[in-house]
Amino acid sequence: MPVKINGEVYYRTLEVCRKANISRSTLLRWLENGLLTKTRRDRRGWRLFTESDLRAIVAEVERINVEEIPRPK
Repeated sequence: MPVKINGEVYYRTLEVCRKANISRSTLLRWLENGLLTKTRRDRRGWRLFTESDLRAIVAEVERINVEEIPRPK
């Protein structure tokens, strides 16, 4: 369930993975490789993602899916 902090909606790691249809390890690898320049954390140290972050992650999924489509010869 998304959380609202100062009027902005944030998603936790599992929610982002479900919405983008990727594994947690894939998301963490992408973050390590610089997909997002800045991630937020809550008081427990858990990552929080904005709608903008989620759109960037979904765009990366779509980019990868398009590259995997075989092209006719």
